[in-house]
Amino acid sequence: MVFSRKIKTNVVLAWAGTTFLLTFFILLPLLFVFFTPQKDDFIKVFSSQVFKQTVLNTVVEVICSTFLSVLIGFLYAYAVVKGCIPFKRFFSLIPFIHLVTPPFVGGLSFILLLGRQGFITKTLLGLNVSLYGLPALLIAQSLCFFPIAYLICAQTLQNIDSSLENASKSLGSGRLRTFFKVTLPLSFSGIISAALFIAASVMSDFGNPMIVAGRYKVLAVEIYTQLTGWMNSGTSAVLGMILVIPSVLLFYFQNKFMSRNLSKVAVVSGNAFNSKRADKPSIVSRAFFTLFCAFIALCVIAQFAAIIAGTFQKLWGINLSFTLNHIKSVLGCLRELSNSVRFAFEAALLSTFFATFAAYFVYRSKFPFKKYIDSIIQLPAAIPGTLFGLAWSVFFARLNYKNSSALIVMAITAGFIPFSYKTISASFLQLKKTLDNSAASLGAGPLKLLFTILVPLSKEGLFNSFIYAFVRGVGTMSAVIFLISFDTPLSSVKILNLAEQGFWGDAAALSLVLTLITFIVLGAGELVIRFWGRKNGR
Repeated sequence: MVFSRKIKTNVVLAWAGTTFLLTFFILLPLLFVFFTPQKDDFIKVFSSQVFKQTVLNTVVEVICSTFLSVLIGFLYAYAVVKGCIPFKRFFSLIPFIHLVTPPFVGGLSFILLLGRQGFITKTLLGLNVSLYGLPALLIAQSLCFFPIAYLICAQTLQNIDSSLENASKSLGSGRLRTFFKVTLPLSFSGIISAALFIAASVMSDFGNPMIVAGRYKVLAVEIYTQLTGWMNSGTSAVLGMILVIPSVLLFYFQNKFMSRNLSKVAVVSGNAFNSKRADKPSIVSRAFFTLFCAFIALCVIAQFAAIIAGTFQKLWGINLSFTLNHIKSVLGCLRELSNSVRFAFEAALLSTFFATFAAYFVYRSKFPFKKYIDSIIQLPAAIPGTLFGLAWSVFFARLNYKNSSALIVMAITAGFIPFSYKTISASFLQLKKTLDNSAASLGAGPLKLLFTILVPLSKEGLFNSFIYAFVRGVGTMSAVIFLISFDTPLSSVKILNLAEQGFWGDAAALSLVLTLITFIVLGAGELVIRFWGRKNGR
């Protein structure tokens, strides 16, 4: 293709700028933090029994939480997809609703329901018990991450050809044997993929351990504690290194496993939609799965109910009289809410903008360093948020850059840009490359092709990218908690502080308002997508 010098210069500058920004804001801070620790920091960490116990606690937490999340998610998916249960549509919405809820809601609602003054433990059962620690953490994380397992496993189960199950039954196998010999083996790809993804997510989870783990220390929280509580940036960096190694390995194996099994899943699902529907499960099975889904749905709904009830009760577990004082307290947090919404909005725009350029240069151009751009832009997905926040804090402190607002926006942008990149790349890959050749033959340069053809045809993918980054960015905590200052308070951190200080009602009220904001934005996004669909005749 022959382009004018101006167009050539513009697209080269765009490519160089994208490559430089990804390197400077993602790769360099991570490399820098790895060189922060001194020899004494390594000796301190690897010789300390406290830190050894913290690592062991993290291993136990990850294994148990991953197992429970995947077990609940798979059973829930099986019930919805193949269990022939009533109210299937209602049950299928529960994981989606929970998935977009700010992550700290699970930990806060656990305290309101199962804490020392919890509605279930104290009010209903009259118990004076403390579940803080590993039990609390497992409950909170299992309910927090099972929606991910549900989404992955449900897709896998839908792709299984029902004729294979019917053939097994026609050969004399019972329903239980068919499940273990046919359905379960064909579901392994989804189960393992979900387990790898959830294990990495649990490992980097910050909000739930911070709120409900109590004295049960895990690495994600200890990284933060060592830096902010003891000012030991070197020790914090060493702990981050310990955490990042299994995280990167999990991310690598997940991508490797999914790419290897993609063709297998396609073969299995090739005739799934033309197959004869599998026989209905027995009444006992349907009753069991219905009760199971009802219980999980009740747990999720109870979390929202606890937040709402806590907002309007004078003193949770002690004085149940109605009050609006907690709602009024939110008026004193307007700055935190404004910052959370503004930063998330700006980060969502930037994430979508840079991901669009990166997807174009990797999949629709002949520029060099495609694999480098592809790897770097997905790197934040493999890095725990606490380590990422630590890296940014240490790196920009060394550069003496103290604009907290800009750092928070850039941290949120970097944290969610892998999803934006994947979403927009998928949209670009659905467009035939003959469009590029046709545009070039008519004299359109690369940037004109991008903004007048690819972007308009991929607008739904771009909008989904923006909505996801905004909804998740509003409640983000693990990375930005290292970067906030007195001038840049955030709602998520404010909720954490209120919960730690025992102001449950105020924390619940602020959580409720933040949750409502995310649902309003999500609902508005869904309306926009439907409008586009009708406008395009879909």
